[in-house]
Amino acid sequence: MNMNQLKYVLEVADSSSMREASTRLFISQPALSASIHELEEELGILLFERTNKGISLTDEGRDFVSYAKKAVGQYQILEDRYLTKDSDKEHFSVSTQHYNFAIRAFTDMVRKMKPQRYMFSIHETKTGDVLSDVRSLKSEVGVISFSGSNEAVIKKLIRDYRLDFSPLMTRETYAYVWETHPFAGRSHISIDELRNYPCVSFDQSDDSRFYLTEEAMADYSFDKMIKSDDRATSMELIAGLDGYSIGCGMLSADDVILRGMIAVKLREEDPLTIGYITRKESSLSVYGRAYVEELLKYKE
Repeated sequence: MNMNQLKYVLEVADSSSMREASTRLFISQPALSASIHELEEELGILLFERTNKGISLTDEGRDFVSYAKKAVGQYQILEDRYLTKDSDKEHFSVSTQHYNFAIRAFTDMVRKMKPQRYMFSIHETKTGDVLSDVRSLKSEVGVISFSGSNEAVIKKLIRDYRLDFSPLMTRETYAYVWETHPFAGRSHISIDELRNYPCVSFDQSDDSRFYLTEEAMADYSFDKMIKSDDRATSMELIAGLDGYSIGCGMLSADDVILRGMIAVKLREEDPLTIGYITRKESSLSVYGRAYVEELLKYKE
């Protein structure tokens, strides 16, 4: 078993056919099929079911893929850090849920530190990825939140992943609507009043179970729901469909994407606790410490 085979398995698992996967990998279909077959022979398990309709993972294959993703991710971290042309640059990475203040803190950190040569990353991503990124050291710091509906599960994952959570703030629950929405002038509103409008929520993909959502009211049964994994797309949907999203009320006039959004206080209460996570018993780099210093400026 080698790293290329693991990458092949992940690509095939993400494709509808061997032909599609081989095209993405820039190798011939027979060579890809042979490599996958050799790996299955070595492991003594069948990773994929092959039918006239295409390929699909077996139960053992799905289990294998979960471990392969971690192994490939760790290898890529090492490769980026030590084997690329950027290995002589300063490295730092952050993963965050969709919070503007986390991005502003990152920007302020870079301006303050003024590194000469660097390769920095900020990943605005799903809850599960934020936790996994910090666990695997893909990112030094992560920014996440939880509400009353998913607090117990998120805290358990933090313990299981051997992470430390440091709270920054607790925010009340708001509905974000576009400035032209019929309810944009309201000071308070209830979800029941919004039932005829679509709720736009960040898609947690395979982790779509409610306890990994980053919004409050995660266990509420919305009549109309649209999932989106992009902030700009979400804003287009909210503006075009008179939709709304659930948030913490932190809108910044400096954020171009959010201009035109209005925060209206929800009558329903499900406060969000927002904070940052780091890997337990792991020392932060100078950039990690500087980033945390910027985050602490938002501490309430």
